[in-house]
Amino acid sequence: MLSGVLRSPRAVRANIEIMRAFVYAKTRERWHSAALTRLEELERKFLGHDQDIERLFTTLRDLMDPPEKPRRKIGFEPGSKS
Repeated sequence: MLSGVLRSPRAVRANIEIMRAFVYAKTRERWHSAALTRLEELERKFLGHDQDIERLFTTLRDLMDPPEKPRRKIGFEPGSKS
């Protein structure tokens, strides 16, 4: 506050440097906030993908396992009595 009231060249330079520091801090805060928001968006997006990929692999494993009991053949077989 004193550097804003005093008129000496040193006080003016100090006041300018203080203002630059505040502008820099505000710019960094804004950048940090935007980066954090984007990171949270990506995290939400990829967490959903992880669950989808896990479900896909589970389904593929289930399809690759042989059935527990043999399936009955479908269709006509020559020589059958039905």
